[in-house]
Amino acid sequence: MAWNQTSAKYVGGKAKAFAPKLRRTMTEPEKRLWWHLRARLPLEGTHFRRQVPIGPYVADFFCLGRRLIIEVDGHQHGTDEALAYDARRDAYLKRGGFSLLRFSNREIMTELEVVLDTVHAALVAATPTPCPSPQGGGEFGKA
Repeated sequence: MAWNQTSAKYVGGKAKAFAPKLRRTMTEPEKRLWWHLRARLPLEGTHFRRQVPIGPYVADFFCLGRRLIIEVDGHQHGTDEALAYDARRDAYLKRGGFSLLRFSNREIMTELEVVLDTVHAALVAATPTPCPSPQGGGEFGKA
């Protein structure tokens, strides 16, 4: 599957229709992070897409090659209702095999280098092994 394709089972109807609107109305922190994801973190296999529908949800930023989702949270994510929604959403996405990073608008605007370092570390950690041992050697392959 190409970097710009997601499996049909991951795309929800309402989310798919809503994603283009979200792309047009990105917040300042989202615009800032988007620029840096493209200009400063272009590691091999780490092409990011923005406002990507996955199931019934829309991920702010998504790297299919590393199955990494980055969420940018504004102040509205601090309510009990929003926290419960985010927990359900995160559980759904994690069941789909995705890793998630969440950053607040404030973190992006005031601590961008820390945010980028965190994203970089997650991308490096998610790098697939180029030539895994067919015998399943190493610590995890021992019986």
